[in-house]
Amino acid sequence: MAPRSSLPESPPVSPPSAAGRWVAALAGLSALLLTLVAVGWPPLTGWDASVAGQAHEAALAHPGVTRTNRVLSDWVWDPWTMRALAAVAVLWLWRRGTVRLAVTVGVACLGAAVAQQLLKAAVGRERPEWPDPVDTAHFAAYPSGHAMTATVTCGLVVWLLHQVKAARPVLVVAWTVATVSVAGVGMTRVWLGVHWPTDVLGGWLLGGLTVALAALAYTRVGRRSGGSDGYGTRAPA
Repeated sequence: MAPRSSLPESPPVSPPSAAGRWVAALAGLSALLLTLVAVGWPPLTGWDASVAGQAHEAALAHPGVTRTNRVLSDWVWDPWTMRALAAVAVLWLWRRGTVRLAVTVGVACLGAAVAQQLLKAAVGRERPEWPDPVDTAHFAAYPSGHAMTATVTCGLVVWLLHQVKAARPVLVVAWTVATVSVAGVGMTRVWLGVHWPTDVLGGWLLGGLTVALAALAYTRVGRRSGGSDGYGTRAPA
């Protein structure tokens, strides 16, 4: 009787990369928050209403701070300002010859903008309404476009600087500016009474997910292409 052949061994499974772990975590949190917002989970909506109400009272009581928040929200951290920054980064990368990086950033920003609008239409969440508003905004509330766009742009810029081996002082400044910008724009949207806090949280989570997906896609495509990144140059590690 012939000996029974052994079953072929399964190929070893590579451990998930840091980007892969971030994708899994942020996707799970984003899906959970989206579900709770969509079904109107009472504890969450109650917290939203409480924080938004306190922020609106503070905005009325401090008009100077409110004016500053409008400038920051409508000009400095406006989505179009962020998209212009991303466009500059794409052009710089393209001229530098790192085509794959340029395409990764461009596709990530475009995908984030499309996903943001689709989610707003699908969820259809109403914005806060006040008898004495200090600012106005249009279209649905969830997720916050300002928060998501700032997170995507600032996150990608920081990631890019790591990819091109920027000097440590540059990285420190970039991380500081990115952190202040992402946190700041979220707070301005709640202060101005045009978003619920969970709109901002959703924007942060989805923006972070976009950056993690971009990093993961860049790494995987690089492995399949042998690390080449346009014009025959090697991609940064």
